[in-house]
Amino acid sequence: MNIEVDGYNISYKITGPTEGADVETVVLLQGWGTDLGVYDSVAATINDKYRFVQFDLPGFGGSDEPREPWNVDAYTDFFCKFMEALDIRKASLIGHSYGGRIIIKLAAREDIPFEIKNIVLIDSAGIMPKRSFRQKFNIKKYKLIKKIVNIRLIYALFPELIDDWRSRQGSADYRNASPMMRQCMVMAVNEDLTDLLPCIKQDTLLIWGDKDTATPISDARLMEEKIPNSGLALLQGCGHFSFLESPAVFKSIMRSYYGC
Repeated sequence: MNIEVDGYNISYKITGPTEGADVETVVLLQGWGTDLGVYDSVAATINDKYRFVQFDLPGFGGSDEPREPWNVDAYTDFFCKFMEALDIRKASLIGHSYGGRIIIKLAAREDIPFEIKNIVLIDSAGIMPKRSFRQKFNIKKYKLIKKIVNIRLIYALFPELIDDWRSRQGSADYRNASPMMRQCMVMAVNEDLTDLLPCIKQDTLLIWGDKDTATPISDARLMEEKIPNSGLALLQGCGHFSFLESPAVFKSIMRSYYGC
């Protein structure tokens, strides 16, 4: 299904029970560069009891791309408009990776147009890693080389060499993103949300792969320490998409937490 929100065509779907005054809603916010279908298995863990909403953020999956670079706050503003468009006034929120950033921002705000009942963060982003001296040096070297290769004369002399160098820079997510989404991504990864974690008052479940290299287990332990009402469930031997790598254990955790 599609819905227009603030001038953007947004892809979404709703599964589970839709009728009855006592039906509760769960909304999932996706990880960077994914599409909503990646999370069908997450929905299937609890949508026998809950109304489950999946959607593609602007620039992801089947939704329109932002018309200007958006930081996390801009995506948070948009999500509030999406919730209003679907007339959702109370929901449990689940965030994977980048989606966790938006939830952290939301929970730290004093005034949003809906109530957050509780939160599940799956391999969530939001904590900026401390950079070593070598990493800082490599960043400075990259910026210097970037200035050089952007000189038109230099590019005219060595076009194939420069294109090859550019194709190998950044993460896979960065290389696969459009120019607009690359700008959004850079703003996100350079913002540390650690100071916002104590502002989260909702009951929060952290689900993490203990082999996650994108958002390492140290991030999970810091979130558990900083978020007042939180608990951590580890999925052994799993990486950044822990819910796909250990589906049976993940399902058990989810059904227990949601009382299914």
